[in-house]
Amino acid sequence: MKIALLGYGKMGKVIERIALERGHEIVLRKSSQDSFEGLKNADVAIDFSVPSSAVSNISECFATNIPVISGTTGWLEHYDEIISLCSEKNGAFIYGSNFSLGVNIFFELNDYLAKMMANLKQYKVSMEEIHHTQKLDAPSGTAISLANGIIENSKYDSWTLNDPKENDIYIEAKRIENIPGTHSIFYDSEVDQIEIKHTAHNREGFALGAVVAAEWLVGKKGVYTMKDVLSLNKK
Repeated sequence: MKIALLGYGKMGKVIERIALERGHEIVLRKSSQDSFEGLKNADVAIDFSVPSSAVSNISECFATNIPVISGTTGWLEHYDEIISLCSEKNGAFIYGSNFSLGVNIFFELNDYLAKMMANLKQYKVSMEEIHHTQKLDAPSGTAISLANGIIENSKYDSWTLNDPKENDIYIEAKRIENIPGTHSIFYDSEVDQIEIKHTAHNREGFALGAVVAAEWLVGKKGVYTMKDVLSLNKK
């Protein structure tokens, strides 16, 4: 499989190494100042760039008829536009706030726990996410996905980084040097606390999941998620 890497920072380099280990070829390594020359030679593109580049990267893939997965967060105000463009161009697309296989299991666990806790009014939910100091967005895309999972399965209406109201989920976002990503969900009552937590030890899990998703997407059309890749939406 021939892969175009859109974004060639720390994450892009880890994806490159894992892709090569799995027998794939890298045909484009694009940083923000580089052109898209070579994109047309790819079987699939993997976008781990920056919020200001993600939309143009993904759009160019649709225009070139290249399937694309994106793990870039911080651009989702344009998500509906991208989905419409994918349909218009008959493209193939996966967005994931986190491609780690373990985190996607954690998403499912979070949804299930939220359903269990929905009618237990004595518990109040909150969240904490910790990432490295170079991370540009807060809260993380993974934290937003977790919060949305709770909202869809419980009484909560929204999430906030400060001054939570009765039906808000409070997210505390911390930035600490050399932390790949830690996400915790807390259910607190007067008598106890229930906590679920995912801790990433390095970027390897994110990169492996991205390459697995790219392998899965080749030859398909439409919009998918990691639930499709991992068959988590099948009963």
